[in-house]
Amino acid sequence: MVKLTFHGHSCWDIESSSHRLLIDPFLTGNELADVGPDAFDRLDAVLITHGHGDHIGDGVEIAKKTGAQVVSNYEIANYFQAKGCESHPLHIGGGADFPFGRVKLTIAHHGSTGPEGEALGNPAGLALTIDGKRIYHAGDTGLFLDMRLIAEMNGPFDVALLPIGDNFTMGIDDAAKAAEFIDAKVTIPMHFNTFPYIEVDANEFVEKVRHGGRKAVLVDPGAAYELT
Repeated sequence: MVKLTFHGHSCWDIESSSHRLLIDPFLTGNELADVGPDAFDRLDAVLITHGHGDHIGDGVEIAKKTGAQVVSNYEIANYFQAKGCESHPLHIGGGADFPFGRVKLTIAHHGSTGPEGEALGNPAGLALTIDGKRIYHAGDTGLFLDMRLIAEMNGPFDVALLPIGDNFTMGIDDAAKAAEFIDAKVTIPMHFNTFPYIEVDANEFVEKVRHGGRKAVLVDPGAAYELT
């Protein structure tokens, strides 16, 4: 069993029978987050999709406290390493095997400047395999046709985690089309309602995906979805 706990925005806590990962740990300053950075005492890795402050978030503090390895693009890995964290660099299209499973960086169409304006490489999505389950975390992105290719080469995915908040990423209609392209067993929306710019009705997205004949669920911050 693999459990995905949502902590608001794009932050996901991924637990298998023996490992635990954290993706995009934006907790401090996130009014929707159900926990703070002190909630984590054991992590194998912190995965970062891109350099924006609402995704790097509390990553440095959490990685140092837990001893977790930071996995991200080359520039972000170096950013964390310079701050005293252990890191593993990847880049778009590249993947690596870890004790917890496999991570591959995929295309995402967005930006990736750091919290202080640093140039932190290209944004990415994550194709993650853990305990035999395949997870696609799209990061921040617009809709693109190669999502079909990501699914073909890295799937079939058990779950797709897609941004739906519009303004900075896909909106509801584009994200519903992305769910069609990826065709995961279940799709879960993220990156919405954290700020006024990205306030949307996530239930509308869920219904659009279901109307297209696919499964979608809404997971509230602090709640979990289990892949069995």
